Parts: sequence; structure tokens; C-alpha cells
Amino acid sequence: MSSVAVKKGLGASIWGYLTTVDHKKIAHLYLGTGGFFFLLGGIEALFIRIQLMKPNNNFVSEQLFNEIMTMHGTTMIFLAAMPILFAFMNAVVPLQIGARDVAFPFLNALGFWLFFFGGMFLNLSWFLGGAPDAGWTSYASLSLRSGGHGIDFYTLGLQISGFGTLISGINFLATIINMRAPGMSFMRMPLFTWTTFIASALILLAFPPLTIGIFLLMFDRLFGSNFFDVTMGGNTIIWEHFFWIFGHPEVYILVLPAFGIFSEIIPTFSRKRLFGYSSMVFATVLIGFLGFMVWAHHMFTTGLGNVANAIFAIATMAIAVPTGIKIFNWLLTMWGGSIKITVPMLYALGFIPSFVIGGVTGVMQAVAPLDYQLHDTYFIVAHFHYVIIGGVVFGILAATHFYWPKMFGTKLSEKLGYVTFTLFFIGFHCTFFIQHFLGLMGMPRRVATFLPGQGLELGNLISSIGAILMAVAVITLLFNVVMTSIRNKKVGADPWEDGRTMEWALASPPPFYNFKQTPLVRGLDTWWLEKMEGKKELTPAEPLGDIHMPNNSIVPFFISLGLFVAAFGAMYNPLNSVGDGKSWGLPVLIIGLGITFGSMLIRSLRDDFGYHIHKEDLLEDDKGGKVG
Repeated sequence: MSSVAVKKGLGASIWGYLTTVDHKKIAHLYLGTGGFFFLLGGIEALFIRIQLMKPNNNFVSEQLFNEIMTMHGTTMIFLAAMPILFAFMNAVVPLQIGARDVAFPFLNALGFWLFFFGGMFLNLSWFLGGAPDAGWTSYASLSLRSGGHGIDFYTLGLQISGFGTLISGINFLATIINMRAPGMSFMRMPLFTWTTFIASALILLAFPPLTIGIFLLMFDRLFGSNFFDVTMGGNTIIWEHFFWIFGHPEVYILVLPAFGIFSEIIPTFSRKRLFGYSSMVFATVLIGFLGFMVWAHHMFTTGLGNVANAIFAIATMAIAVPTGIKIFNWLLTMWGGSIKITVPMLYALGFIPSFVIGGVTGVMQAVAPLDYQLHDTYFIVAHFHYVIIGGVVFGILAATHFYWPKMFGTKLSEKLGYVTFTLFFIGFHCTFFIQHFLGLMGMPRRVATFLPGQGLELGNLISSIGAILMAVAVITLLFNVVMTSIRNKKVGADPWEDGRTMEWALASPPPFYNFKQTPLVRGLDTWWLEKMEGKKELTPAEPLGDIHMPNNSIVPFFISLGLFVAAFGAMYNPLNSVGDGKSWGLPVLIIGLGITFGSMLIRSLRDDFGYHIHKEDLLEDDKGGKVG
């Protein structure tokens, strides 16, 4: 390896990221792309709140409002929250379990590029005739009657990015099951690894129903089938079942990794072992199990009947129990600890009451008769934003500050971090707490305006001011990132000084091969145990030897690019129900699929055995040399 020249320059860096199969670089790609979509979804949210700042506002048209609202939800759930969590999973989980990479590095890269091209295809709808306009749930009764190609961008874009998510979930399952270091039993795994494991299992089981639903909707839209058209014998309620059998586990796919992040942050800055580790693991597994038994609480008003409503109401109430276990364990971890207030710890402290509010309002809606009153009001909007922002986004912002040193070797400014937290926390509660009362007063969701004299003016104004505060907070965070990158002040392996798990034993950022020698895990909080014995390095489980590594590949990029091209051909095929099929539609579909299957064929036929980093190069690296 020492004979391989290390390329420099912008072009080489871009090529390095286009072809990388290194989980740490893929983490950078997920973080950058997910961060871009997070900003896009935030701008869309700001447009919604500006439109609703006063009665009878005409900041945007009603049609454009529907498109913005649909794209805000779709972008934030599918293209921002989940990919950013994948960024931290990629950056941290292999290090936490003592692995040199994920189980399938090639598939890891493929998962990212599928997400990237699916997200780009979906957002091109803004420039090619109009965005989706049937809400992020895209209920079939609305989406089948939507004019233009907005819904087609939705079905095709989400299928492409959904394949990427499914691949990534399978990859993490295989990695955690098969690649743990010696001594790393399941009951010694850090909580972030556990929550990644359960969330990946949920992805494996929840994404197929969504894929099936979107596939059938695509056929209704593009090829004239009638799965959901009630006038032709179809059933529109089946779409809701398909969507929510995915949609409710999706909440836990997002929030469980955030729980895992807080389960790393709270013990670190309480300088104390996580209280009730076994019960936390059990609660995580139980949340994953119960998460598949509650989907129809989104459908209480569809007429399922008293028996079905009662069963799903009880299951929904039951899922609050393991969540409550987690809340008390986090509080008891802090109890008696030597708490150090840092930016990640501030987010953890802000998360607990915020998420509890979201959980309590969720249990309220589990009562079917009350849900009949609250359904489709702003009370629902307030509830799920308290769960998604109060849980998931707080977790993402905490992890950004906590893991930034490990990912990039620099530390974000704590002072600017305090400003970001303060603005975001105040803005968040201003925006959404008042919406509970707007909902109780009868304000319906998904409407572009409201009338004066209904008592809704002040609440909406406060909500919009809160959204502006959140926007200022995000701008402050971006400024922090830019200034930290310019200063480029490097930090050590354990920049927080109280790291407990194995990632904090490695250099920041870690070498591309992660561990020179596979570590031996001797208990929970492996790195903390080693530090308490006065050791400066992890105990190795093997002698120093050659390390096998996978080669980089451009093939995942082209497999994904082919599907991106094919999606345009499918959308403009001569049979589509919009009636604007193009003569070039079928050839473009064939060309795109040709690129994808051709790339897969090249991958199958080409022998790629990777390469070895030799023991001598590792020893040279120890002396201060650079392994290429």
C-alpha cells in the first residue's frame, strides 16, 4: 500500500467520494446530502408558516401550498431525517463493534447512491411541471386525481431511494450479527448499536409494504391499472393500510436511533454507566415489536369498527410503557452523576420533556372517540412534530455536535452551539406548543389559509415567529460548521475526555482501516474499562498482521444513475394516464435499465478480490509514516 500514491486536489477528492466504499466516507456523503435536503425541507416549512402568518394571506397560491406541504413532509421524513441518521450509523456503528467496515461495503455505497438519485429525481418535479400535491401520505383518492406528473415523481423517486434504504438496513443487520469483535456479545453492545440493529430490522419488515403500495399506485397512474380506483372495483382504503403498515414503524425507524444517540450522550456527560442497560435493551426490542401492531390508529375515522379500533387503541397505549422505561432510565443515569453541561448534553436535557409531551399527546389520540374530534386538526400536527423534532431532530443535532470530532477531526464551537440550542429550543416550542390549542379550537390541517374573526390569528402568528427562530438557529449551526472547517483545529481521539465506547479509542478521524488489530471486548463500555486500568489503547484480540480491504468502485453510481434515467422513460411512456406520453419514453426506459443491468453484469463478471495492507506498512504508520 505504501507504494500507492495518495492523490491530492479537488478532482481527486470528488472521484474519491464517487467511488468510495469506506463506511466513514459514505457517512460524510449521507450527512452532506441529508443536510442539504434538511435545509430544503426547512425552507418549505418556512413558506408554510409565512403563508399562515395572517388570515387570508396570499403569499403562495393554494395549489403551490399543497405542493410545498407535500414536499416538506416527504423531504423531511424520507430524504433528511433517515439519511442523516444513516450518516451517524455509518460513522459510528462499525467502530463501536470493533469492525473494519460494514459487511457489504459495495452495497453500502449502492444504498447511498440510490437514495441520492431518488431524492434528486423527486425534487426535479419543481422544475418539470409541478411537485406532488396529495400530501406526504399521498392517499390514493387524492393522488389518482392529481393532474400533471407530480405524483409520478413521488412514486418513482421514492421507489429508487426506498431500495437504497432497504439495502442499507439489510447491511447493518448483517454487520451487527456477523462482525462484532471477540467478546462483544449482544448484551455488551452499546445502545446506539442496539437501536441501529432494531431499526434495521424494522426497515427490513416495514419497507416492503410501502414498496408494494407505491408500485401499485405507479401502475394505476402510468399503466392504467385500477388497484385503488373505487369506480373500477378498486379499494382506496387498502392504500392507507399499505402506507401505515410502513408509516408507523417508520416513526420508530427514526426515533430509535435518536434514543440510541441519547443513550450514548447521557452516560458520557453524566460520567456514569447507563442505568438499567438490560431493561433499555428489552424496551428497545419491545418498541420494535409493538411498532407493527399500532398502524390503524391512523385510521380510526375510516370505519374499521369498534373491535378493530379497540385493539389498536390498547396496543397504542401499551407502546408507551417501554418508552417510559427509557425516560426513567435516562433520568436515573443522570441522578447522582457528575454532570458536565455541553451542547450535546443540552440537547439531551431538552429532548426528555419535549419528547414526553409528544408521547402524552400520542396516548391521548389512542383513545378512539377523542381521535374522532382531533383527527385532521392542528393538534395532530403539534403531536407528531413533538415526536419527530423533539425526538429525532434533537437527536440529530445532538449527534452532529457529539460525533463531529470523530467524523472530521475538528470540534464545533460550543459557544455557537449554545446559541443554536437556545434559539432552536425556544423556536420549536413557540411553533408547535400553541398548535395544540389551535387544533382544539378546530383549525384543520393542510389548509392554505384561515378566516379572520375565528380566534386563530394570534396562535398562528406565534407559531410563525417560532419557525423563524428555528431558521435562525439552523443558520447559526451552518455558520458554526463553516467557521470550524476554516479554522481546522484538530482534536485528539477522545475530545470529550469521557468517551466510554470503542470509537473514542481511535484517532479522530479514524484511519481508513479502523483498527490495526481487532480489539478484545472485556465488558460493557469497553474503552472506559481500559482507561480505568490506565491503558492508552484497546487490548488486541489478535497479533498484528495484514489487513484485507475492499477496492473502491464506480459501479454503484452507475447502477443508480441507470434507474434515475429509466424513471424518466417510465414517466413519459406512451401509455401513461396523464396522456402526455412521448415517443422517446420507451427508448429512455430501455437505455436506463440497460445502464443499470449492464453495470450489474460488469460487477458480476469482474473478479474483484480487494487488496491487502501489509504489516510493514502498519508498523511504518505507527512510526509516523502515512499508509496510502
